[in-house]
Amino acid sequence: MNKRTVFTTWLSSLLMSLLVSGQLAFANRSPKEEPVRIVSLDGTVSEILCDLGLQSHLIGVDVTSTYPESLQKLPKVGHNRNISAEGVISLKPTLVLTSVNAGTKPGVIEQIKSAGINVITFQQEFSVAGTKKLIQDVANTCQVPSRAKPLIKKLDADLAQVKKVTNSPKILFIYARGTGTMMVSGKGTQVDKMIELAGGVNATSGFDNYKPLTAESLVSANPDVILLFDTGLESLGGAEGLAKVQGVAQTNAGKNGRIIVMDGHLLTGFSPRLGKALQELTQKISQKPKV
Repeated sequence: MNKRTVFTTWLSSLLMSLLVSGQLAFANRSPKEEPVRIVSLDGTVSEILCDLGLQSHLIGVDVTSTYPESLQKLPKVGHNRNISAEGVISLKPTLVLTSVNAGTKPGVIEQIKSAGINVITFQQEFSVAGTKKLIQDVANTCQVPSRAKPLIKKLDADLAQVKKVTNSPKILFIYARGTGTMMVSGKGTQVDKMIELAGGVNATSGFDNYKPLTAESLVSANPDVILLFDTGLESLGGAEGLAKVQGVAQTNAGKNGRIIVMDGHLLTGFSPRLGKALQELTQKISQKPKV
């Protein structure tokens, strides 16, 4: 029995025990029963819960849960990689949902579980199929499996409208939090997968994950397009600030003004809005360069 089979069997058993105990009885709870109280530690999971019509069960979210806007009204329990178990427990949830990719520390998860709170961690693959599976997994967990179907149908309709770029431009993603923190995206990251789905080529694919940006690597990569989060470009002082970063002016992107930005969660969330994200990304990549 391989690890994936073991995990699937374990998760199925856990969900069955929760269903029997009534912890996940969303659909059939009587008015006298206390409603299920959920804390989500993953922005994509939070978005899916809202799209499934379950936002009323959310009592707290992490700071990456930025969409829909109504989530801003909920208590925040910190960034998913720096969650305080005490903050989550203080909200008295009956269920905590997260994903493996959220990066919440295992010790924090164990603390939450030790308080008698059920925690379910979803797997998420950065692909179209992975997004559909996550939507269905969340719907199944919350006992509303049929609600996933229209979300997946809408996702397929959005994807059908994506017009991939055809000239395979080299695209460099810079993660910036001011000039003191600038990283570039390698293989296997959400951005790498999005660039591939859009029809582009990751200009820095010779390594995994992220590594610090250097002027030498920037000039060597010579991207046709530089991509950033909108907040990242803002942290650099806008397009003028980016142009002052050493090496940018020597690239094709810098020479032609091919700088594009997107909302961070939309670009990397692989959420039900994946089709919309790809539409926006391909449109921006296809914009004519400024000459």
